[in-house]
Amino acid sequence: MSNRTVVGLSGNFHRPSKTRSLVANIVSRISHQYGLDSDVFDLEDFGESLGAARSFRDLNDRSRQIAEKFLAADVIVVGTPTYKGSYTGLFKHFIDLLDPLALQSKPILLTATGGSDRHALIIEHQLRPLFGFFMAHTLPTGVFAVDRDFREYEVSSDHLHARISQAVGDVGQFVQVDQIPAAMSPRPAPALKIATPVS
Repeated sequence: MSNRTVVGLSGNFHRPSKTRSLVANIVSRISHQYGLDSDVFDLEDFGESLGAARSFRDLNDRSRQIAEKFLAADVIVVGTPTYKGSYTGLFKHFIDLLDPLALQSKPILLTATGGSDRHALIIEHQLRPLFGFFMAHTLPTGVFAVDRDFREYEVSSDHLHARISQAVGDVGQFVQVDQIPAAMSPRPAPALKIATPVS
């Protein structure tokens, strides 16, 4: 493996989780296809300190380590369950702690899960604008999955596997060569670049 990393962050806060399974599947495929080291986290990994945090300074040591790995990743995969047509509140709370420049130029693969196809536009209407604010490179192929795409919380449908393959292919322009072109290279953010709280 290389020193480059792909990190997945899933917005679920209980397990087992189809969203975490989807994110983990994609991270694993990126890791194997491009030779990147990998980690996958979800909101459960942060524990109680995330919900109480008003800044990164309020996070416990474990949560800080997760945040550092997330910000330092060369490729990021994010996923969220869909609640009332949007991402989970605690997922957004974590994102709100980030400095506006913390994800600038980072390649981010967007994923989401929902109970039915009626939520399929969450990626285009919610996630893409959110990470567009951070000037991240949101990859063109998003991956949305519904309950029927899983069996025992594992990705099972041929359609979803094909969509994942297409999305993983989008990552290639950022990592398929030994040295990432400067124009595409994510700018590494300081490990804990802290957003200024706004009342």
